[in-house]
Amino acid sequence: MQPDRPNFLLVHCHDLGTELGAYGRPGVQSPSLDALAATAWRFDNAFCTAPQCSPSRGSLFTGRYPHANGLMGLAHLGWEYHPDERTLPDLLRPAGYRSALVGLQHESADATTLGFDEVDSPEPKLGADEVAARASAWLAVPRREPFLLTVGLTEAHRPFTHPPLEDEPAAVPAYLPDHPGTREDLAAFHGSVKVADAAVGAVLDALDRSPHADSTWVVFTTDHGPAFPRAKGTLYDPGLRVALLVRPPRRSRSAGGVVERAVSLVDFVPTVLELAGLAVPSRVQGRSFAPLLRGEPMVPAEVVYAEKTSHRGYDPMRCVRALGFKYIRSYEPRPRLVLPTDIEASPTRRGMGEEHLRPRDAEELYDLESDPDEQCNLASDPAYAMIRSRLGAALERWQRATGDPLLHGPIAEPPLPGRTTGALVQNGRP
Repeated sequence: MQPDRPNFLLVHCHDLGTELGAYGRPGVQSPSLDALAATAWRFDNAFCTAPQCSPSRGSLFTGRYPHANGLMGLAHLGWEYHPDERTLPDLLRPAGYRSALVGLQHESADATTLGFDEVDSPEPKLGADEVAARASAWLAVPRREPFLLTVGLTEAHRPFTHPPLEDEPAAVPAYLPDHPGTREDLAAFHGSVKVADAAVGAVLDALDRSPHADSTWVVFTTDHGPAFPRAKGTLYDPGLRVALLVRPPRRSRSAGGVVERAVSLVDFVPTVLELAGLAVPSRVQGRSFAPLLRGEPMVPAEVVYAEKTSHRGYDPMRCVRALGFKYIRSYEPRPRLVLPTDIEASPTRRGMGEEHLRPRDAEELYDLESDPDEQCNLASDPAYAMIRSRLGAALERWQRATGDPLLHGPIAEPPLPGRTTGALVQNGRP
């Protein structure tokens, strides 16, 4: 007899971080996602594997780190999965799952290569309201087979084209300069978040009206932190921390709650497979957090790894977050911050000065308890030599266990006409 497998609805947006009311961010208008958080498992320590769009999403859909699946840079700059990589739709198909992609994807120049049975991902990219309408229409159709529906929103990626919030932000995050340009920028960003939130609400309303509500897990997340200095494109917490909300099906006995345990988006694939009653392939590098969704304890593994290899230019870095500390290792001399082009042109950039163009330290170590904003680098402090050595060794063990090619020297970028990587990163402004 065919097992009664659950459905999965994954909604993901761009460049959000944890900028939601549900995560305590003042002044953000996110009523739909706040309501979802009230009935879901809210993960307060969820992190991406890379602070960039394509590599992070690649881990979300393969359960493997970017350096393992091949997607170490942006898909529109020539980076792709390794040819033998299997995505979540591929892994679910043998169990009878139907998969569909509606809206944004950023894992390949050709969305039809990603393993989905149905692809509705046109170019130019659709606005949030149209994506929500198409996803809602898909959900209204009765289906016999279990499904995976992934709904991708372009918002809140720059440029911020939606009306800004009228009220000035109540507070500027500590990692940003507090000046009028930043507040202007945040108001525009939050206007885009408001639009994304409304689209998510429309999709959830459609699900709740559909025949599938009783049997569908709902997952909301984003790829990485906001497109602001010291967030997107960096291995600091504002770049790596993401919203993650997981609502059980109506028929489930799980009631939701708050999860403090650290998890990574690389853990999403094994979690879905376990919830679907399927075996997790040995190639998958993430660890299922399905027990947490059932209210069961898990042996703590409070270690998170993340990486950056290339964005608009080659910028190889790796990090480990454990024991209340963050250790970051850079493999090439670069400026302290390498700003993506859209952040370089932003109003926030105008108030930064040039301090971020000074040379970056090859090693960084931060005490996340006493220095949550990661401002005081302890890597050269003799009092922290033991923890630096311990975390450095842990990072290298992870690199070896997961086959990181960076251990063997610089990683070649894909050939692309007109690529001028050296010039781009020389000024810290890719």
